[in-house]
This record gives sequence, structure tokens and C-alpha cells, in this order.
Amino acid sequence: MKELHLLKRVDVRLPVDGREISPDNFAGRRLEEIERLPLLVGNRERRIGDIFEVSGIPADDPSEQAIVITGETRSFRWIGRGMTGGLIRLEGDAGFNLGEEMAGGTINVLGSVEDWLGCSMRGGVIEVHGNAGNQVGASIRGRGKGMRGGTIVIHGDVGYEAGSWMEGGLIHVMGSAGQFAGVHMGGGEILIEKDSEGRLGANMRDGKIVLLGRIPQVLPSFTFEEVRDRATAGGKAYKGRFYLFRGDLTEEGNGRLFISAEANPHLSFYEKYLE
Repeated sequence: MKELHLLKRVDVRLPVDGREISPDNFAGRRLEEIERLPLLVGNRERRIGDIFEVSGIPADDPSEQAIVITGETRSFRWIGRGMTGGLIRLEGDAGFNLGEEMAGGTINVLGSVEDWLGCSMRGGVIEVHGNAGNQVGASIRGRGKGMRGGTIVIHGDVGYEAGSWMEGGLIHVMGSAGQFAGVHMGGGEILIEKDSEGRLGANMRDGKIVLLGRIPQVLPSFTFEEVRDRATAGGKAYKGRFYLFRGDLTEEGNGRLFISAEANPHLSFYEKYLE
């Protein structure tokens, strides 16, 4: 894989439309052409070369193109939008809508990320080594179609509504999640290794959520079915006692919540319904 390096040399405080930063747009171009690609900074058009020092080797095909961005890009939106292959590695914090409608390839973030990470994603892998904001893998506003494929891994915590309107794929949160994870979920899997703030799977129609940590309570619109000795997510089995809930009944849903019994002794009263 051939690497192109973007070293940020200008501090940009205004919002930046960074959708041109993608292996699909860089592959097959000379360095001078990449430097001339447009970036909308606020309401004024700039060029990639105005913000970054560009070096490295362009590839002929997006699948063989790696882009390494050095310096935080929190003010940038839509980096990697719609990318179909290749690699983007961000050596710093990243901004809104990273990997929106991504169909393939890999995005690796060494810092944290703002809201709408991987929204309406269709394939590929996104890995964030810090925290992520609200609505990870959610729908683009007004579309009602969230993540449909691919994998998002967050090493830290996520905000509210992770997996909103999700239809497929996997969201793996190694930390904790805010309220309404899996809201309107219609398919796919969400794994939360630590705690949930609550309202897990609200209006869920299908799919699976596995919670290894604590939750204040389960929504009353979910029915308690049984105790399982394991739960699976992302092809991996997690052993232990899990309470299985199904719902959301308000949507006549068939979604499944696997809630760790050991981490939630306050939910043990459900077991009396099995007697």
C-alpha cells in the first residue's frame, strides 16, 4: 500500500468541508493535483495545499492508497465520505461525519472523534482509539437509514443514540454508552463492554444489543424471556449469566437485549417469573 502524508500546517477554526480527503479522490492523481483539490473553509474555498503539506506516493487504485493525516482535524467534516477502499489514519482528534456512507476500506483514529461517526455506513472498518460523540453509526438526518454494514470499534466511550436506525453491521464499544443506544434499531449488533445510561433499544424492531456492564433499568416495553449462559456479538462468545429481553413491544419488535446478570443484581427480580 502506498502512503500519502498530510501534515497540517495551518490552524483552522472555521468548519471545513473535508470530503475530498479520501483514497477514492487521491488515487490516480499527481501530488500537485492533490494539493489543488478544494476545501471549503467557512464560506470561502481553499485548497488542500493551503492547509496541509502533502508528500508521499499516490497509488493508481483507491484500494492501494493510504492517507496519513498528522494534526487534529476536529473542525473538519466528512473526511472519508463514501470511500470504497484504502486506508485513512488520523494521528490526532477528528471531526464530525467521519466515514459517512463509507462502503469499504479502513479508517483508524489515534485520538477521539466528534458526532455522527460512520453514519449511514455500508461497509469497511472504523477504529477509534479514544472516545466518540453522539450518534455513532446512526442515520444521516432525515433519512431514517443508519449503518447497514461494516464494523465500528470504539476503545473509549460513546455519546447518546449510538446505532440509531441501524440496519446491519457491528458497533463495538469498549467503554460506556449514553442513553438510547440502538434506538429505532432494525438490524445488526451492538456490543457495550461497560455501562449504559439507559433506554437501551428504545423503539427497536430487530437486531441484538449485548451489555456487559450496568444499566439503571430495562424499558418496560421489553419482555423478559430467560436466562442464558452466554451471549455472542461480532462472532465472539461472552460467557456468564445474561438476562434476555425481547422488544420493543411498542414497535411489535423482535429485537434482543442480552444484559449481564452479574453486573445488574438489581434486575434479579425478573428471575421470579421463571418459577
